[in-house]
Amino acid sequence: MIGIVIPAHNEECLLAPCLRAALTAARHPALLGEHVHVLVVLDACTDGSATVARGAGVETLAIDACNVGAARAAGASRMLEQGARWLAFSDADSRVAPDWLYAQQVLKADAVCGPVAVDDWSRHPARTLDAWRACYHDADGHRHVHGANLGVCACAYRRAGGFSTLACGEDVALVEMLRATGAVVAWSAAPRVVTSARLDARVRGGFGDTLAAWARDESQDEAQDGEAPAVAAPD
Repeated sequence: MIGIVIPAHNEECLLAPCLRAALTAARHPALLGEHVHVLVVLDACTDGSATVARGAGVETLAIDACNVGAARAAGASRMLEQGARWLAFSDADSRVAPDWLYAQQVLKADAVCGPVAVDDWSRHPARTLDAWRACYHDADGHRHVHGANLGVCACAYRRAGGFSTLACGEDVALVEMLRATGAVVAWSAAPRVVTSARLDARVRGGFGDTLAAWARDESQDEAQDGEAPAVAAPD
């Protein structure tokens, strides 16, 4: 069995398309009918995320940690208890490709780190996209680690000790432990995930927070130059 773990903290607006994409990936014919179990870890949710998940027909696990590392760890433990041989992780503001799971499996590695593509840059100043293009390597051999696009076999996950209960960087810490314990890590651009470029980041220091910081830096630079900061048009 393959387990997909998706942590969510007040994600009712983005969770439905995330789950539709995950369920589509779970039915990919190249998986040859292997059972795929999708689990949403509801971490201190006070919105309608639970209703969205139930409406999609996926299992939920409620915790009250306000900690993405704890949420991923709890989800992984539940999947391992249910017999998962492979753990695939994404985020509630992301959408995996239909062949996402197969793309991880065909690499024959202990763990797979994939890139992310941003779905919409329109709310960000132009230089945020320029900064992204300058520093992001979306190709095989990259060294990016994203909890939104990560897969690991059960044996390697256990050997590495699992996710640490970190508020940020839990994905990087796990990959470091995987490498330290001898896991073969594939740095592949084949597993595709599209993620949100929203400005209301859920995790301090995480991906969304980094994009927001770049946007703030540009606005501050423009203000110092005597220009009005760029303001994105509302939806």
